[in-house]
Amino acid sequence: MGQPVSVIETHAKRGGIIRYELNRVLTGTGHEIYRSTDQIDGDRPPDELARRIFAHGGVETVSINASMVTVDMEKGGSSEGLKEIVEDLYTYYRPGVEVPAFEEAPPEE
Repeated sequence: MGQPVSVIETHAKRGGIIRYELNRVLTGTGHEIYRSTDQIDGDRPPDELARRIFAHGGVETVSINASMVTVDMEKGGSSEGLKEIVEDLYTYYRPGVEVPAFEEAPPEE
């Protein structure tokens, strides 16, 4: 459950740079550049996405501008699986995760 994110992955002519074009705007008109997880202080969607991308490993820099995510890989880093990380940004309930149940309010007398 959640909002599916459509992603188009392209590789730059200069090796090690991958671009992901999303059908969602993450930063408005702002441009966010992340060079490490130590630099990520917030909990906004671009912050969380950058955390997840760095957790993948082999990433040097993540840049997010509106609906474009640019990942600069470390030398020898693999981009395999990054597209799925971007696509799953707004997926909240995954297989094996119990969906929360909300208690019903007691009937009014």
